Amino acid sequence: MTSHPTPPTAPAPAVPAPAAVAAPAATAMPAPPTAPAVGDDVPPRPGTPVSAELHQERRVRSFHPRKGRMSDAQREALSRLWTSYGIRVDGKRLLDLDALFGVTPSAGPDATPPAPLPVVLEIGFGMGDATAAMAAADPSTGILAVDVHTPGHGNLLRRIESDGLANVRLAEGDAVVLLRDQLAPAALAGLRIYFPDPWPKARHFKRRLIQPEFLELAVSRLRPGATVHCATDWEPYAEQMAEVLTASPELENLYPDQDGGYAPRPDWRPVTKFERQGIDKGHVVHDLLFRRR
Repeated sequence: MTSHPTPPTAPAPAVPAPAAVAAPAATAMPAPPTAPAVGDDVPPRPGTPVSAELHQERRVRSFHPRKGRMSDAQREALSRLWTSYGIRVDGKRLLDLDALFGVTPSAGPDATPPAPLPVVLEIGFGMGDATAAMAAADPSTGILAVDVHTPGHGNLLRRIESDGLANVRLAEGDAVVLLRDQLAPAALAGLRIYFPDPWPKARHFKRRLIQPEFLELAVSRLRPGATVHCATDWEPYAEQMAEVLTASPELENLYPDQDGGYAPRPDWRPVTKFERQGIDKGHVVHDLLFRRR
C-alpha cells in the first residue's frame, strides 16, 4: 500500500493488457505448524526479497520488490519466525492449506476429523497492521497474506507473536505465481485486495493488478460463495475495478443497487494509515464486494 497523488478529474480509459502482482511486548506464541508446508527449511536472508531469487519470468508486473529499511525488531522477527509462519513463492508445488495452518488429521479410525479452516488470500498487506486486526477479530478464518515488502513481513511477524495470532501465514513473492502454480482450484474462501498501487500514469495502466486476465485466474481459485473485496482511494482505478468485476460471469455484486455498484465500507475492514492519508487529500474511498457464484 502506498500514498497516492491527487487523482485527475477525468476517468482513466479501459485497460486491455494484463498485469501481474504482487497487487504491505511478547506474549504466549501460537503453536506453529509441525513442518513447513512447501519445504521452506531455509529462511530468507533478512532484508532480501526471496521472490527475486526464486522465480524469474518475463511478464509485466504490478509491483517492484521492495527491501526498505527494517528496524532491528523487524529483522529479528523475520530471522526467528519466518520458518514457522512464512512461505516463499517459488511456483514449485501446490500448498496444502490445512497443513499450512496447522490443521492435522485426527488419530484413530473413529476420530472426528478437524474442520478445515476457511482461508482468504490478502494481496498486498503493507505493514500488516490491518491484517493483524482482521485476524484477531475473526480467528475462525485463516489469512494467507502475500507481499514483497520485507519490512512489512517483519512487522506482521511481530504482530503474530505479540497478539497471539494462530490464523495468519505470510507469503513472500509474486501473487500471480502463488495463485497460478501453488493454489488449487476452489481452494480459497475469499480474496482481499486493499489499496493496490493505482499506477496513475497512462503509460503504466498495464501494470494495474485488477485486469480481466488476473481476475479470471483469481476467481478460479475461489470456492462458490467466496467473496472478492477490493478497496481503493483512486477514483479512476475504482471505476476500472468495478468494470472488470462486473464483467466477470462468475461474480455477482453484493451491492448492485448502490451508486456505482460500490459497497459501504465494512466495519471489519480497518482504516489504514494510507487510507487516512488519501482521505486527508480529499480522496474518496470505494469498496467493492462481489461473491463467487
